[in-house]
Amino acid sequence: MIAVLLAGGKGTRLAPFTISLPKPLMPVGNRPILEILIRQLKDAGVKKVIICVGYLESLIRSYFGDGKKFGVEIVYSSEDEPLGTAGPMKLIAEHLTDTFFFMNGDLFTDINLDEMVNYHKKNKATATIGLTRKMVNIDFGVIKINDKKEFTEWKEKPTLEYLVSMGIYVFEPSVLKYLPDGFYNVPDLIVKLHEVNEKVIGYQYNGNWLDIGRLEDYQRACQQMEELENKNNGK
Repeated sequence: MIAVLLAGGKGTRLAPFTISLPKPLMPVGNRPILEILIRQLKDAGVKKVIICVGYLESLIRSYFGDGKKFGVEIVYSSEDEPLGTAGPMKLIAEHLTDTFFFMNGDLFTDINLDEMVNYHKKNKATATIGLTRKMVNIDFGVIKINDKKEFTEWKEKPTLEYLVSMGIYVFEPSVLKYLPDGFYNVPDLIVKLHEVNEKVIGYQYNGNWLDIGRLEDYQRACQQMEELENKNNGK
C-alpha cells in the first residue's frame, strides 16, 4: 500500500521554530514528527511513501533519503507553484493505482491505520475521512434573540462539540478523475465526490490526536511523548 504525506507547508503558526526547520522535522521526543508517522505507516503495511515537499525541502530529502533506514521506499514530489492540499495528487497520479492513504505530515496520533483502511474497504467507499471529536470553548456569553429581537436565551461561556477532520484520508484511485488542473483543496474534493454520488464515509476515532501545527498541540505532543518514554523506561 502507498501513503502520500503532505510536507510542504511553511509552518507559520510555529514560527520562529520553523524559520530554519520545516514543520515535518519538528522533534517530538527523539524523532521528527514525520518519522513517527512513517514508522506508523510501515507498521500498517505501507511499502511506499510519497512525500510532497516544498518549503526547505532539501532538509527533508537529506534526513529521509530513499527510506531504506525506515523500512519503506520514499519518493518525493515537488511542486513549482502552490497546488493546495489535493492538487499535488495530480503530479503523482502514476503511483496511485490502488487504495492509498493521504495524510498531513504534522499529525501526532495513535490511530490504528490498519483498522481504518479495513473499514474503508469493507464499506466499499471511494473516500474515507478520519474524524475525531473536538471541544471548542467560547469565552463569551452567547445570546439568542427571536425574530422580534427579544432576548430568549443566555449561555455563559459554553463548550461546543464538533466532529472534525483529522487530516487522514483513505482514497481510491478513482478520485483522481475529479481533480482539476492547478490549485485544489481536499475539502473541495470531498464535496465534489459527494455531489457526484461517490461514496464518502467517516471513520470516527476517539483516541489521541493532535495537530502539531498548533503551538499548544505541539507542546502537548512533546509532553505526551516524554511521559510515554518515561513509562517505557520504567521511570
